[in-house]
Amino acid sequence: MPSESALRIVWIYPDLLSTYGDQGNVLVLEQRARRRGASVETVHVRSSDPVPDSGDIYLIGGGEDRPQILAAERLRRDGGLHRAVARGAALFAVCAGYQIMGTTFGGEEGQPVEGVGLLDIASGRGTHRAVGELVAEVDPALGAVPTLTGFENHMGVTRLGQGVRPLSRTVVGTGNGDGTEGCYAGKIVGTYLHGPALARNPALADLLLFWATGTPPTPIDDTWYERLRQERLAAVLPSA
Repeated sequence: MPSESALRIVWIYPDLLSTYGDQGNVLVLEQRARRRGASVETVHVRSSDPVPDSGDIYLIGGGEDRPQILAAERLRRDGGLHRAVARGAALFAVCAGYQIMGTTFGGEEGQPVEGVGLLDIASGRGTHRAVGELVAEVDPALGAVPTLTGFENHMGVTRLGQGVRPLSRTVVGTGNGDGTEGCYAGKIVGTYLHGPALARNPALADLLLFWATGTPPTPIDDTWYERLRQERLAAVLPSA
């Protein structure tokens, strides 16, 4: 059983949704919390297992069409993630995981499939596959989160509804397909960014930690993270 003082991280369905190194997001959160002296306990929840509702931060990654559909069905039936979010837990969802947090997303033939319904967003299939580096400027309302860097590989077009704000505005890349990338509402963040996203954007990891603990994270040495960020930004934006 997790201790009362431990930060509880829940990695949802690694057997279905874990492509492009998205599990690295879990490792980054673990490391950044432990470097600040926090105790961390991580639970890997396979698709055959119930989702515990006692976690502090939940993460879900990308995947192919059929696993995405199966994941959505099981999450709807399970209900644990809904209870956790209602209790105030933070959630970080990537690509296929981002799409299934909405009301509908595109299935194997582009047909609408019912999502989990935690976000008022709807995703479908675009006319082309978005592949390559993505750079985006974060909504200033989220504080001092610098320019996002990552890569995308999807055919999704995502429309945001009531109570949902764009996570960022695209500088390079496709994102949601309308000049924005990802979204957020409450303590939920959805994004198409791989890389993994939190390794390329540690300030985004710190935002999740802040939401989970209520305490602003203390500064730590981000020299290596920043070198990675600047390398990738320079590869896409020569003037960066």
